[in-house]
Amino acid sequence: MFQSFTGNSRRPRQVNLSGRNPNPFAASSSKNALVNAQQERFLRKLERDRLNSAKTIQRMWRGHSCRARTRNAWRYAWDEMGDRDPGWPARVSGRVGHEAIGPESFKEEDDFLADLRLLLYFADVKVAEDMRRLDWFVRRLLRTIETSSSTFMEERSRFLLLRLERLLLDALVLDMAPPTVSPNFTADALLLLVFLTRSIPKDTAQNANQYYRSLSGVTVRANTQIPHIQDYLLRSVLCPLEQITSETVSAYEAFATAYLSTPNLQECLGNFDRLMMGLNYKLLAMALAGLIQNNTAGRVPVPDVPDSEGLLWLLAYFIYSNQLIHGNETSTMHSPDPDYVAVVSTLLCSLADEISARIDVDAVSVKRGLNGEGGKQGRQASNQKRQRAPLPPFVRNKILSLVDQRSITSLLARTDGVSVIRSQQTLSSSISGGADARHLAGYALTLLRVFPRRGDEIRMWLYLGSTSVPTSVTDAPGPRLPAIKYFWRAAQKTSVYRSIYQDRNAALDLLRLRHETTLEDTEERDKEWGVILLFLELYTFVLKVMDDEEFLSGGMPGILGGSDFGSSWTRESALQLSEVKEMTVFLKNLAFTMYWNASDVSGLSEPESASSIGGYFNTTGTLSGSTSRGGSADPKPLNKTSPGLAGVTIDHVKGIMTGLLRMIYERDSRRRFLPSDHWLMTSWFDMEGFIPAVVAEEESRHKVQEADDEDDEQNGETQETEDEEILPASEIIGTRRTQQTRNLEFLRRQQRKASRKKYLEAVTPRLEILQNMPFFIPFATRVQIFRQFVLLDQTRRRNGHIDPDNWRMSIIQGLQHRGIESRMMEHEIINRHHAKIKRDNVFEDAYDQFYPLGEGLKEPIQITFVDRFDTVEAGIDGGGVTKEFLTSVTNEAFSPSNGLNLFAENDHNLLYPNPSAVDERKDLLCQAGLKEGSFEWNDQIRELLRRYEFLGRIIGKCLYEGILVDVGFAGFFLLKWALTGGSGVASRESGYRANLNDLRDLDEGLYQGLLQLKNYEGNVEDFSLNFTVTDTISTPHGRGSDAGPVRTITHELKPNGSNIPVTNENRLVYISYIARHRLQLQPHLQTNAFLRGLGEIIQPSWLSMFNQSELQTLVGGDSSEINVADLRRNTLYGGVYAIGDDQKEHPCIQMFWEVMTSLSDAERRNVLKFVTSTPRAPLLGFGQLNPRFSIRDAGEDQERLPSTSTCVNLLKLPRYSSQGRLREKLLYAINAGAGFDLS
Repeated sequence: MFQSFTGNSRRPRQVNLSGRNPNPFAASSSKNALVNAQQERFLRKLERDRLNSAKTIQRMWRGHSCRARTRNAWRYAWDEMGDRDPGWPARVSGRVGHEAIGPESFKEEDDFLADLRLLLYFADVKVAEDMRRLDWFVRRLLRTIETSSSTFMEERSRFLLLRLERLLLDALVLDMAPPTVSPNFTADALLLLVFLTRSIPKDTAQNANQYYRSLSGVTVRANTQIPHIQDYLLRSVLCPLEQITSETVSAYEAFATAYLSTPNLQECLGNFDRLMMGLNYKLLAMALAGLIQNNTAGRVPVPDVPDSEGLLWLLAYFIYSNQLIHGNETSTMHSPDPDYVAVVSTLLCSLADEISARIDVDAVSVKRGLNGEGGKQGRQASNQKRQRAPLPPFVRNKILSLVDQRSITSLLARTDGVSVIRSQQTLSSSISGGADARHLAGYALTLLRVFPRRGDEIRMWLYLGSTSVPTSVTDAPGPRLPAIKYFWRAAQKTSVYRSIYQDRNAALDLLRLRHETTLEDTEERDKEWGVILLFLELYTFVLKVMDDEEFLSGGMPGILGGSDFGSSWTRESALQLSEVKEMTVFLKNLAFTMYWNASDVSGLSEPESASSIGGYFNTTGTLSGSTSRGGSADPKPLNKTSPGLAGVTIDHVKGIMTGLLRMIYERDSRRRFLPSDHWLMTSWFDMEGFIPAVVAEEESRHKVQEADDEDDEQNGETQETEDEEILPASEIIGTRRTQQTRNLEFLRRQQRKASRKKYLEAVTPRLEILQNMPFFIPFATRVQIFRQFVLLDQTRRRNGHIDPDNWRMSIIQGLQHRGIESRMMEHEIINRHHAKIKRDNVFEDAYDQFYPLGEGLKEPIQITFVDRFDTVEAGIDGGGVTKEFLTSVTNEAFSPSNGLNLFAENDHNLLYPNPSAVDERKDLLCQAGLKEGSFEWNDQIRELLRRYEFLGRIIGKCLYEGILVDVGFAGFFLLKWALTGGSGVASRESGYRANLNDLRDLDEGLYQGLLQLKNYEGNVEDFSLNFTVTDTISTPHGRGSDAGPVRTITHELKPNGSNIPVTNENRLVYISYIARHRLQLQPHLQTNAFLRGLGEIIQPSWLSMFNQSELQTLVGGDSSEINVADLRRNTLYGGVYAIGDDQKEHPCIQMFWEVMTSLSDAERRNVLKFVTSTPRAPLLGFGQLNPRFSIRDAGEDQERLPSTSTCVNLLKLPRYSSQGRLREKLLYAINAGAGFDLS
């Protein structure tokens, strides 16, 4: 029984869910049988494979052994045939000296063919005995050629001769010949190669790649002790190129890629000029141009393109050959042929990064860095960028020779100017002139890319160039067309320009179409972009040196009849105003698309490198198939080339467009030549929701900025790390892992910042447009946005408590329940924002007490004025005292007679930072005996710059609080405010660009002098000018016999400038350098300090929404006519004048407004200045005046003058009995300067 708790004795049912048989003695299941069968089958297969592999190995070994025995038999047979020659040794294995009897010549052709055929059967250059046999055969064949008139070379031997040539080339490739070979084997082989090349020229040309690779190795390892070896080398190198066949161009291609990439040919060959003169230069240029064209189109793959080092030598040799061919020409305006331009521009494109990184590297500094010498300089030299070796001297000299005035200016000499003019009418892109323009644009842009430091010179030389315009069908030379107009008209006829000009949505389609069109269409469009970009580069440069009169002249009549570049060349280069208007439409459409659709253009998910122009216009500028000679691939992909655009990024294009648009807009702002609504693009936006959308984008930008700041805080050495480049991991022993970790973290931070930057481009398009092209939006809208930005920042910083008193109360309430330390902190915060200011020392007291606040000056401040006895003035700072304090600081600091000497005035009494302030301070320190660079010296200079920084904060505080100050700044100085805060995408390119017209605001005399120099028709060398500038500084405390009230300091405008005379050709560069020095370099420290302080209070990106005149309006108010009705609507009344329940004004108030209406605008401004301390109205009307305009009664004394409290914008007006008396007393008060003291 099976008892259970259920009381049931029945056996329970056994359920097996595993699928296994519980009986261990049962037979195996069908599944196990299947597994066993599979295993047995697999083992049988392994056995079969093992047997088959053994058979294969045996078969291969039998074949190898059979071939070896056969070759040995052939060798024995060949040796037996050689025994018939008395000079051949009886046994090859015997060591026979090289003094043995030389070989005899072949008697019959059949003997020659038999020996050759048998030799080719077994010859192996890796076998020493075979090399000796080959040496013997070469000498015997050369003896036959010398002694026999018959060449034994018939058609039936052509294939054998080609195999013999290849065998010789393989033998020459060996690094070291065996000792059994004659020392003259190399020379004999080279001579025989010349003979074979002449016998089978076409076959040799087809085998040119192997031919020149072998000769390249021979050239490098050639033993100059061998007689005539260099001569034999030259003959063998030139021989395939001298034979004209259908494959000659292929021979030139192989010669260029396989031989001209060999380093130091000029040293190895001895007579290098002979090699270059022996070439057919046109065939070489044509071959390279065809090779590049086929490679670009992907039609013919290039089997063995040299590595970057080889391409550098190829470029240098090609430039040298062109100079050698044209060096003796008498023409001073020789223009390079199109093939030369195409080849050089393509090679430069391929090597742009390599050249720019190495061309200025000093070999001594690199050696010092590698040896760990030189302290910080040595460590910098060992950084990744400076670790590259300098360019070889020959290569460097040839590349630098491209930056030559004559060669660049003459680029247009061969172009057909009439083609671009006619194409304007036909709009045909097939005109040859368009193709010329595309090639020249690619070449010029490449030069600008490779030589950025000489960019202005290159632009000037291009600007001085011109092309001829035939006057009749005979194509006789006619008037000259300036380069600016040539490239402008070439750009006009491109399909890219026409599409974007006619359709504002076409720009994005053109950028997207790149991935959908054929390779040929893409290449053609890339070249069109190159023409447009070069024109933008040149026109931007010309606008720097073109005054307004020349600009507005419109370039009439359009073509210069003479060839001089004097007073008329700049005027002739000016575009017509209708053309300028057309160009701005194109730029607006393109720039708007690139900012509004930034995510589509740059590609949000693409790597950083994808945002280059090459990513869209396929302009990597490199050749395909490039591998290093060691067989490893070049780390830089060399896939496709589009000359002239390599390294030009999307950001740079944005900057060029933004900068040019701003420059034209500034001229239009000074002297209107475009319609008033030409710049607005409000139809492209939803203006009803525009302001809230921009504020939301600003909030997103602030969050991203906070994330960046958090990254910087978490990495305390971020700034130091960013200043230094990534160090190689093995530079310091024992720190490899640490350096790798540091470099990896640095790269991660850079990647995060780049990602956030792209994110901002995508999510803040309105903000990007406002910061880079603010003139697209009306001024009043931008002012509202500015005030909204300030309000948003105040809300964020003050935790929602905008009112000063509420903010102070919030601090007290937030800390009063947190213990003694919190209460101390509370008092510290309040006290830091409170200051006692002496009336006779406002600026110094303000600087001492408020400079440490830094960005904290944004918070409300409290001012207590005291007299010289430290007695506190009566009154409570409800905001009015703060306004009076700020206006007092600005009045004292910016007054030329205050003795601070921080700012200077121009002829129109407009202010700008004193350019000589730093130099004057340095001079005083020298007189005091301080050593330059010492701690005391640097501290004194920093102290001066801190005052500029504090003044920037004060102006920023006025803008932040909406307080108007009566200070006028020079236009060029305000322009720096506007252009300093450009978007991070294009801040460098769209930043402030010094130009000739801005000099007018600085020094009218200097401006007129440079204008005369630019337009001088004679030889400017008569003035004995050079590239130096003299600064004048005041030294009122000079000491010693040589000291005086004024001292001069001479600076070089460019390296070695004192030895570079100013000529007619380079005077434009001289003018631009003078403008840059006076406007940028000389006041650089002062301006940067001021803008740094201003930027701490007002975001630079907010200021970039305005131009210089708008910024002046933002600082000092609207200069338009005073609107009395608006002022009346926004006036507050107090005392007896307060409006009662009947909503009627007091009779005296009614008389006051009647008097104000009857006054002239100048008198109204005097009244406004009398009350508010500034004669201009707020930007958005008097409703924005802070504090509001107020009037209260001042008694019934009819003889008392009206008085004011400017700190609260309060007019104290007695209750006059008549309108005439009110007018008389009011005018007397404002003209007499009565104010707070008479109240």
